[in-house]
Amino acid sequence: MANNFLTEFADVILFITHFIKETFTRKFELKEFLHQCFLIGYKSLPLITVTGTIMGFVLTIQSRPVLVSFGAVTMLPGMVAVSLVREMGPVITALICAGKIASGMGAELGSMKVTEQIEAMEVSSTHPMRYLVVTRVWAATLMIPLLVLYADALGIIGSWIGANLKGDVTLTLFFSQAFSHIDFMDFIPAIVKTFFFGAVIGLVGTYKGYNAGRGTESVGKAANSAVVLASLLVLIVDMIAVQITDMLVL
Repeated sequence: MANNFLTEFADVILFITHFIKETFTRKFELKEFLHQCFLIGYKSLPLITVTGTIMGFVLTIQSRPVLVSFGAVTMLPGMVAVSLVREMGPVITALICAGKIASGMGAELGSMKVTEQIEAMEVSSTHPMRYLVVTRVWAATLMIPLLVLYADALGIIGSWIGANLKGDVTLTLFFSQAFSHIDFMDFIPAIVKTFFFGAVIGLVGTYKGYNAGRGTESVGKAANSAVVLASLLVLIVDMIAVQITDMLVL
């Protein structure tokens, strides 16, 4: 078991080293990168729209009775905004993306591995690492922070909808109260860690697919393990980011 772990760890290090090397070559696959940005970013908007809106709506419905009992219902917009921007928005959105994006990458590259398309690219002098991995990892790294910002905005709108179920507050007033409790420094740690979330999701998804086995069952295993590992690493990265933020008193 220890030998398997060490072998897997060495493979990961070699994979990341190869990825970094191919990233800084002159022939960057810009067209494929933009295509992956479209698939990861635009194609994920419907799912993130529903997730972000429900996230703010449910958080408001659950929190309002407690705040009412303390006579602090006016703090509801600020509390929801801080919760969404600092923690819930980035983490939940990243976990949703891990399920959709990492599994898609694992299944796609895994099927290419099984059908020997990756080997065919190597024979035809096409760099599969540069074309398949680098473009997908960087697309995920850049698109997930944008999806998080989008989910945060929709979460606040969903919170406003939830607040109006038992109250009457305008959207302008709700946004004013929400953003009065957050400042620019609340966004920086949250946005910075989303870049790491995107990199982790992209690297895990491509690694599992790129190193899939030969049988058809390996495609499903690659997709499944990509989701599990990516979700776990997102939570670990978030824990580390929270500790660093706390030490820096941001």
